[in-house]
Amino acid sequence: MGVRFEEIDWRETPIGAISLRRRRDPLLDVDVYEVKLDDEYLMSSLFTVAEEELARLGLAELPGSGFDVVVGGLGLGCTARAVLDDSRVRSLAVVEGLGEVIEWHQRGLLPLAELLTGDPRNRFVQGDFFAMAASDSGFDPAAPGRRFHAILVDIDHSPRHVLDSGHADFYTPGGLRRLAGHLHPGGVFALWSDDPPEADFAAVLAEVFETAEAHVVSFGNPYGGGRSANTVYVARLAAR
Repeated sequence: MGVRFEEIDWRETPIGAISLRRRRDPLLDVDVYEVKLDDEYLMSSLFTVAEEELARLGLAELPGSGFDVVVGGLGLGCTARAVLDDSRVRSLAVVEGLGEVIEWHQRGLLPLAELLTGDPRNRFVQGDFFAMAASDSGFDPAAPGRRFHAILVDIDHSPRHVLDSGHADFYTPGGLRRLAGHLHPGGVFALWSDDPPEADFAAVLAEVFETAEAHVVSFGNPYGGGRSANTVYVARLAAR
């Protein structure tokens, strides 16, 4: 039986106090890992279906194999793990702004840590995803200007509900065009959102990408017997 409650780590960061907690859920009889930023819950290991679908739906748009992938936002590692589950992936760069989160995985504090740190295809890149997306250098400090086949992002709550006001420009046509410059022709951008599909953001995607679709991902919520849902946007550039 796991501990009833444990605060595994707590740190002050430039965006607030971030904490990693583990608690025993008496209803489900499982250990639950949670990340909080100040008093706001960022993620929970109880609800990871949509984070995993972000990887599956995004990579499903790509033909062939030998894919180089970027994941924006490490968190508990669920999206990264789902990317590595796809044998067609050649390399994965997980961009995370907080070194503390990367350290949790390097220290083996999370259930997926060993899988992520032990896979030679994967590496962690500490940096500001949004600044990298807007730059000419992109997401690989060792190879400035390198392009990727897919960029999958789970950082903000939604295009409207951002963690930092400086992220807002990313969700505009100009911001997404700069992101698209880091993709190969035919490359895929996929985004997790906690909100229902937004027509305004779908229209922005349509300005930049050849195709764009919003997938509603539903999953069971044990705390009420109903279902909850997130959104995964998937957009693809023209092949030429």
